[in-house]
Amino acid sequence: MLACWRITLPPYFSNRCRRGFHSRVNALESHGNGGPSKEKKVVIVGSGWAGLGAANHLCNQGFDVTVLEGNNDFGYPDNIGNQGHWSPFQNIFSLVDDLGIKPFTNWINCAQYSGEGLEVEFPIFQDLPQLPTPLGTLFYTQFVRLPLLDSLTSLPLMTAVIDFDNTDSAWRKYDSITARELFKQFGCSERLYQDVVGPLVHVGLFTSSEQCSAAAILGLLYYVVLAHQKDFDLVWCRGTVTETIFKPWMDSMRAKGCKFLESRRVTDFFFNEETGCVSEVVCGRQTYNADAVILAVGISTLQEIIKNSPALSTREDFLKTMNLKNIDVLTVKLWFDRKVNIPNASNVCSDIEDSFGWTFFDLNVIQDEHKGDPVTVLQADFYHANELLPLKDDDLVVKVKSYLSKCIKEFENANVVDKEIGRYPQSLTHFFPGSYKHMMRGSTSFPNLFMAGDWIVNRHGSWAQEKSYVTGLEAANRVVDYLEEGSFAKIIPVEEDELHIQALRSLNRSFSEIRTQIPLSNFFLQ
Repeated sequence: MLACWRITLPPYFSNRCRRGFHSRVNALESHGNGGPSKEKKVVIVGSGWAGLGAANHLCNQGFDVTVLEGNNDFGYPDNIGNQGHWSPFQNIFSLVDDLGIKPFTNWINCAQYSGEGLEVEFPIFQDLPQLPTPLGTLFYTQFVRLPLLDSLTSLPLMTAVIDFDNTDSAWRKYDSITARELFKQFGCSERLYQDVVGPLVHVGLFTSSEQCSAAAILGLLYYVVLAHQKDFDLVWCRGTVTETIFKPWMDSMRAKGCKFLESRRVTDFFFNEETGCVSEVVCGRQTYNADAVILAVGISTLQEIIKNSPALSTREDFLKTMNLKNIDVLTVKLWFDRKVNIPNASNVCSDIEDSFGWTFFDLNVIQDEHKGDPVTVLQADFYHANELLPLKDDDLVVKVKSYLSKCIKEFENANVVDKEIGRYPQSLTHFFPGSYKHMMRGSTSFPNLFMAGDWIVNRHGSWAQEKSYVTGLEAANRVVDYLEEGSFAKIIPVEEDELHIQALRSLNRSFSEIRTQIPLSNFFLQ
């Protein structure tokens, strides 16, 4: 493992980082202890799954860890809305087991609606007889209105799924086209796209297929839907992720000496010109000494830091991220004056107004605090919600109630008695076509500055919260390797492909190698 890490990381300087730019530091309030420390100092910027994952492992290895959060609420943006946890999230499930907490529901049935009503019901796939992928996903899914012939037009897409193996070349091949173009090329029927596939893309990657990278949807589609029959099964937090997971997790780290500091917006970095290492993290007039730094922040936060930082704005790997984008999110939690029969606790909805995707959840079933309530408590989350964020709260309530009524008629006669609305501009990653070439790797042009997050390029194969957490562990491993202290975090790999998929991918690679040596495409064109 050590050898593997050394191959992927840049060469290191033999001498350790030292403080630079002393004349600037004199005007600031330094948080160094004034003398040599036996514990190496690691500063982590960001407190979502990536930042906390890195902090947890480095605390366990005896490092002096400080986590800086720019907001006044830890966990952002991973505490936005209701985010499900799919069956392949084995690293996260292992973590909560180690913490001795039980934050998740049992497996929850899901459904999908359009403006015409119920379209699809998804069973608990692991409870059914196992079929080779993708047969189980296709045949056990209950299509209420979709004709069989339309559902079968999804099968040719497996050709692209097999070809996309999460390598750099695969990403570059498919990232240049939209997911919508991909579905057209492989024969997906218009009805299947409009009623099923399109809405799933919109809530899975937070934007429409016309604005989503084909590479991103192939990666997500395989990881949580097609690799194994059980992969689409979901659990949900029995409360907010902050209350059920992050708070007990952070308490366990505080007990080991980890420091969590909120409202610390990073404005710059000091680095030593001789070694190229970051020596201090600057937050306004405060600085934090560091032997290593991990940036575990979203794209918009990083872009804000780059704009303010003379240190980062000189580096090409950071400047490229200025081309990346984020997505607006709106969450609407509603209390109704009566019980409404919601057949499934978790629901995906077609884009009624052709501009955003949305989901809604029966919190009476999912969250412990609302079980037994005499009224209906529901939350709806809207992605790519640019046009919704400016609306007044009362206007949003009217809109959301009308959307719900198109899915479940009983909402027409129910009255909203209370509401909570959250607006989160530029909060989630936008995997738009062509974005891959601008994304960062886990190592940077600074030898002791590392990156983590769901938008960081890695080869683990996971997505969403699991990918954020895994990249946090990978960043921690880079710190361990760089500082030459501690042990590596164990990362559970994604479950291997089924044998027939392995065979097909092997044949595909062999054919691709032959094709590069013999210009078959030119031959057939002639």
